Amino acid sequence: MSVKFLVVDDSQTMRRIVINALKVIGFDTVVEAGDGKEALQKLQEENPNFVITDWNMPEMNGLDLVKAIRSTDAYGMLPVLMVTTRGNKTDVIEAMQAKANNYIIKPFTPQALKEKIDQILKAA
Repeated sequence: MSVKFLVVDDSQTMRRIVINALKVIGFDTVVEAGDGKEALQKLQEENPNFVITDWNMPEMNGLDLVKAIRSTDAYGMLPVLMVTTRGNKTDVIEAMQAKANNYIIKPFTPQALKEKIDQILKAA
């Protein structure tokens, strides 16, 4: 299955890390956005079928992005993986309540990223 990823992070370096990790595990169709607002635009323009988003960003953070995605008919079922440095239980619960499909804490290995993506794709 060909998967087109939308990688959302305000740090260009972090986007590179995620994109390189995706390439290592065999995914090379990627669109980038610098924050949640830009990500919503890219959703409509590029029609990705998987979103990997940072939590802490200016303009619109990852949690608000997940909520915005979930509130639309067109993208309500879109797989979303939250990538963040925030690892406490309250944050995990908040991300899951917003209906993020899964959660990965920075720093992570390509293998850990692959496992999360596989889990989400299997459940879809």
